[in-house]
Amino acid sequence: MSTDIDRLKGSIVPLVTPFDEEGRFDEKTFQRLIDFQIESGSHGISCTGTTGEPSSLSLEEREYVIETAIRHVGGRVPVVPGTGTNNYEETLRLTRHAQRLGADAALVIVPYYNRPSQEGLYRYFRALADEVDIPIIIYNIPGRTATNMEPSTVARLRRESKNIIGIKESNKNFEQVSWVLHLNGRDFLVYSGIETLCYPMLCLGGAGHVSATANLLPREVARLYDLTAAGRWEEARDLHYQLLELNDVLFVETNPGPLKYAMGLAGMIHPRLRPPLCEPSPENREKIRTVLAKYGLLAKERSES
Repeated sequence: MSTDIDRLKGSIVPLVTPFDEEGRFDEKTFQRLIDFQIESGSHGISCTGTTGEPSSLSLEEREYVIETAIRHVGGRVPVVPGTGTNNYEETLRLTRHAQRLGADAALVIVPYYNRPSQEGLYRYFRALADEVDIPIIIYNIPGRTATNMEPSTVARLRRESKNIIGIKESNKNFEQVSWVLHLNGRDFLVYSGIETLCYPMLCLGGAGHVSATANLLPREVARLYDLTAAGRWEEARDLHYQLLELNDVLFVETNPGPLKYAMGLAGMIHPRLRPPLCEPSPENREKIRTVLAKYGLLAKERSES
């Protein structure tokens, strides 16, 4: 395990998985999105996480998306693919695949649907960590998994598995975040997975964020981290409030439905989703369009700027 941990700090953008009009993986658009992110200053690339619709992809498709991302990034920035499922053997397969391809770390979600105990979570992640030689970032998102990874369980894993290096907390409970940092040490990489809480997480000592908003405004989301790293907290706070309305509207319905619709309005992708996800309601589509207009993100406005 040779990844430079400091390279994993900052804005790691969770890319959407673009589909063409027939619902197939749109590789060329995906590559274009990667280039846009790197040119705009994103510190890292993630794929096949929540925003990438992993549960709508077959295992073979997930492997190919991960391979495409690592190959196209070509070492320009770190790549942290989502390799978790609710099935241990599938998670092991995807994580080993990411390791073989040279991923910098694997983002592994707390198993969903099963609702395991804390002991079950410990055994799951401990077994995975023992079987691979790649840094693992736990992905704790109770709203999707119906299970919360408790700080004490994280600390137990941190003590016993040298390759468990961090956690993405899609968790509005800041008391939990503080305990994770307190029990695991300030060098443990804690990322915000809640877009409106990226700045507050940095204030607590977070290592960065995995923000879906970066698909639309990568420069600004990366700058939020850069400003705090430079000690320019007032400017970062101003940027936090500048991003607030967009961060909020992208979650008026289940992610990535609103985001893909917004990216379609911005002329970035064909906004295709796979069932059971679908486009936002007419009312929410209008909300998204209104907010995008405020940010100058509608396709016509982008082309004129």
